[in-house]
Amino acid sequence: MTDKSKVIFGNVISGKAYNKAVKSKKKFMKKYGDDSSVDYKIKVEDNEVIGPLLGVKNIVVTSKIPSNEGQIDTDKGIIVGNIRMGFGHYRISMAMASYARHLGYTPYWMDLNSYKETTCTKVIGAQNDLYSLGSRLSKNPIFNKLVWEPTNYEGFRALTYNSADQKNAELMAPVYRNVPKDIPVIATHVWPAQAAIHAGMKYVVNAIPDNWPMALHLSEGSVHTIQCRNAYMGYRILNGMDKKNVCKPMPQDSLVYTGHYIDYELVSNIDKDCEARMVRKETGKPMRFLLTIGGAGAQKEIFSEIIKHLIPYIKEGKAALYVNVGDYRNVWDELVKEIPGMRELSTEHMDNWEDTLQFTEKALLPLTEVTGIHGFYHADIFKAVYATNLLMRSCDVLVTKPSELAFYPVPKLFIKRVGKHEMWGAIHSAEIGDGTLECRDIPHTIQMLEQFLHTELLNEMCGCIVDNNKAGIYDGAKKVVELAVKLKEEGK
Repeated sequence: MTDKSKVIFGNVISGKAYNKAVKSKKKFMKKYGDDSSVDYKIKVEDNEVIGPLLGVKNIVVTSKIPSNEGQIDTDKGIIVGNIRMGFGHYRISMAMASYARHLGYTPYWMDLNSYKETTCTKVIGAQNDLYSLGSRLSKNPIFNKLVWEPTNYEGFRALTYNSADQKNAELMAPVYRNVPKDIPVIATHVWPAQAAIHAGMKYVVNAIPDNWPMALHLSEGSVHTIQCRNAYMGYRILNGMDKKNVCKPMPQDSLVYTGHYIDYELVSNIDKDCEARMVRKETGKPMRFLLTIGGAGAQKEIFSEIIKHLIPYIKEGKAALYVNVGDYRNVWDELVKEIPGMRELSTEHMDNWEDTLQFTEKALLPLTEVTGIHGFYHADIFKAVYATNLLMRSCDVLVTKPSELAFYPVPKLFIKRVGKHEMWGAIHSAEIGDGTLECRDIPHTIQMLEQFLHTELLNEMCGCIVDNNKAGIYDGAKKVVELAVKLKEEGK
């Protein structure tokens, strides 16, 4: 197999950069071991949380069983390869699983950050911890300006960064050892895609999450899918990935524009949900704002100011709040403690999945009027992430940083980004009319809240969402699944 750290889509990496990549791999091997000779077995088990909702089965990788346990359906199975790095890659994975199930396939969940005895997970976990730390430190404006934004915007953009990533991903390949090589893999982070290619998986789709083209996301040997036309053009010519030098472009068949990666359950109900939003607006019902905190937990201070501003409207019956703190119970407790009057208005849905399911189902009913503040927390990562998907359908406005949620078919108010690469998610959303500009400070965030409450902005966005749906903009997950199946059918 060609060394993917030496040449990337025909672009030769300098000897200095290649040697640095080799040293990076050796460093990880010294710290976390080399398990390339370990015969990891696989165990297939039901996913108790999203299994009933999305048909997902987990693939567990371990050396602690003598032989493989459970069968992978090689005819109708699709592997969704992912990692937990924040919530975004899990959320995109759920969209892929949702459409796989809808189209008659069985989605098998492979989280490369969950196999704790493997070198793969140890390497990913270390980098995940570093990224989470950076996200939290980015609240410091000096660190953000000098370190975090340049790293996320230009550092990850370089082909030399991909060279090192590819070399490190060789350490991740053993987790695929006993996975049938002809089952399609949809990777929602580049590492599961790179590892799959290194392991000899035949049909790999690399679903790129961001709208800012970066070499970080390249996995040569897989088919890359893109959510936005702007990003498609940037990836096609590997724009800016070797500083001012013109790069050799990606081959035509390595890159496919698909549209946004959205769950079937959300896409199939777009018209109905937007109609319900406009009816609530017309009849003066409380406007429902969904505040959702990401996996790095970096938005608490902004949430606090939003809640303080909305409390008078909540008391007057003009607004209602859903607050999903994911798996960060401390964030909810701190908000309730710090904000005067919040506790009295709040109903807690704390680590009770059945209660969350009942609430989200009832909130969709036409005669249900949601009032007050509803807080949601779940210790389980699947519940923490999917609660937002369930709440999204009955909310009127999603308040979020412009990360993966920037692509979802619900009116959105974008708060300050965490990493400059996220900027482009808000730009794209504003261009297609389903979200605001990025509000980079509290005054502009408050201004946008007022726009939703007192103007026709909500209805305008709902109209754009319906039109976007007709144009197929939200069909990305469906197209990715169809592409993965097609690769296998054509034997590519």
